[in-house]
Amino acid sequence: MTRESSRLTKKFQTTIPQAIRKELGLKSGDIIHFELRKGEAIIRKETPLDRAFLQGLEGQLSEWQSDADEEAYNAL
Repeated sequence: MTRESSRLTKKFQTTIPQAIRKELGLKSGDIIHFELRKGEAIIRKETPLDRAFLQGLEGQLSEWQSDADEEAYNAL
């Protein structure tokens, strides 16, 4: 298992350590995906399948974007 550390800047930016970039095959311009699981953050290179899934999901959730819905569910 590879473990690395990186410090956050005042703008909450960080550099992904070289060993992690190499292991994930990251290069400039890649999109990375973050997932939270039980208080831990998982980072991975986003794939075309991830992008297609998220775009498909966006189209299904548009019915929940009205002002009436915001007001009705605001207190939840």
